[in-house]
Amino acid sequence: MTWEPEIREMEERKKLAFEMGGDERVQKQHDQGKLTIRERIDALIDPDSFRERGVLAGSSAYDGTKLTEFRSAGSVMGRAEIGGRPVIVSGGDITARPVSGDAGVPTGGGRGGNKGGQAEQWALDMKFPLVRLIDGFGADIRAVAGMGRTYIPANPNWEIATALIAEIPVVSAALGSVAGLPAAQVGAAHFAVMVKETSQVFAAGPPVVARALGGAIEKEDLGGYRIHARGSGLVDNEAEDEPDAMRQIRAFLSYLPGNVYTPPPVQDCDDPVDRREEELLSLIPRERNLPYDPRRMIGLIADVDSAFEMGRYYGGSQVTMFARINGRPIGVLANDPLQHGGAMDADAAQKMEKFVDICDTFHLPIVNLVDQPGFMIGRVAEAAGTLKQGVRALAAIYQATVPWATVVVRRVYGVAGAGHQNHSHFNFRVAWPSGEWGSLPIEGGVAAAYRRQIEAADDPDAERERLEQNMIAVRNPFRTAEAFNIEDIIDPRDTRPILAEWVEQAYEAVLPTVGRKTRGARP
Repeated sequence: MTWEPEIREMEERKKLAFEMGGDERVQKQHDQGKLTIRERIDALIDPDSFRERGVLAGSSAYDGTKLTEFRSAGSVMGRAEIGGRPVIVSGGDITARPVSGDAGVPTGGGRGGNKGGQAEQWALDMKFPLVRLIDGFGADIRAVAGMGRTYIPANPNWEIATALIAEIPVVSAALGSVAGLPAAQVGAAHFAVMVKETSQVFAAGPPVVARALGGAIEKEDLGGYRIHARGSGLVDNEAEDEPDAMRQIRAFLSYLPGNVYTPPPVQDCDDPVDRREEELLSLIPRERNLPYDPRRMIGLIADVDSAFEMGRYYGGSQVTMFARINGRPIGVLANDPLQHGGAMDADAAQKMEKFVDICDTFHLPIVNLVDQPGFMIGRVAEAAGTLKQGVRALAAIYQATVPWATVVVRRVYGVAGAGHQNHSHFNFRVAWPSGEWGSLPIEGGVAAAYRRQIEAADDPDAERERLEQNMIAVRNPFRTAEAFNIEDIIDPRDTRPILAEWVEQAYEAVLPTVGRKTRGARP
């Protein structure tokens, strides 16, 4: 006698599990422009690397001891590889979830246990990166009707979610309509992405909002990508479609180590470290008020095609990118003069704080290409909490312990400009000949400091112009270098070779210090 009958039953149960919610629901998912959870996993991971846990979990019905019906659990989880490195992947199967009027769903075997929670614990214990593929909502009020009572809410496994971000890379992808606890999980990550038009995230969906606040609202208007990737900053990036979201996840993880106890992964590089780009010599306009493209600047300095931007459409005056120099991952900060002149507003400060925390947590050296005119000014900026959020960004910079290099490419003014690095210990800092700096820009600073003198003059405009020209004469960066207030002024074309040398030294400094920070990253 063998165990063949049980083996056949096991295989039949797995076959049913792989059918998920059935052909009709799978087709509905496809009709909405979405992949199923298993298709999503296949699009994300290295081929044939998924090792699933809990495939037999689900809901069942029996006639005596004979299985008559089975539906897989509403989640899928397991170990896989991305770029040849291990990850834990967990995702919701919206096709297998009960819907309104779904009275025929079998309930005898439960709903498959806390598979998502186990995935998070698994990732924490094994120190593997975690990817959440989120599609669905949390609490279902029908469960209350079935229990015959209400209950005090709890956030299961939130202590694990909090611990995760201090030790391993965590990624959340919003891939459908996401509400409740799963919506909070979207934000509890180092990197979050959502898909244009087919994913939405909200604390409560349109029916609850309409009932509580009155007035109908569409899902996209309540929590679409324009709200969260371009407005609230809850998610970092938007994706054109689900394959693009998976590509972005793979790219993000490629810069980070598997956990805080290992150094960042270094790739082979055939881009010469001594490459000197002539375009850098004229990239910064001599006309001080003209903009330039900071992303082009980064592309000319970093390894070819190695840059990956995080948060493009949120806090637009602050650019945050991962890149590589000689194959070594770095974090790159830059200012975008096309957005508020590059000034730091509340959103830009929040974005900078998060990015610096990520780099510091995972030991990525930071290169700051500075063109900072100062904090955003005006009533709107003050009401938005620019100073409060700016102080938090400064705290992140001063708490960071990773090697830090500053290249002053143009302006450094005021408190926000002074936050280009932590001045309490050594940092590598150079400037381009286009650099200028001070407590205030000369134009506005002269108008404030000499207000009474200007107003008392026979020709106020001429007097202001005379004072400004006197001050402009001392703005020459070489005068600052004479006082050793800037360590060096370099030819912009030498930026890549100089940074390549610094990055190599930075990695020698980073390698002995890898480990968990006393303060974990803030989500």
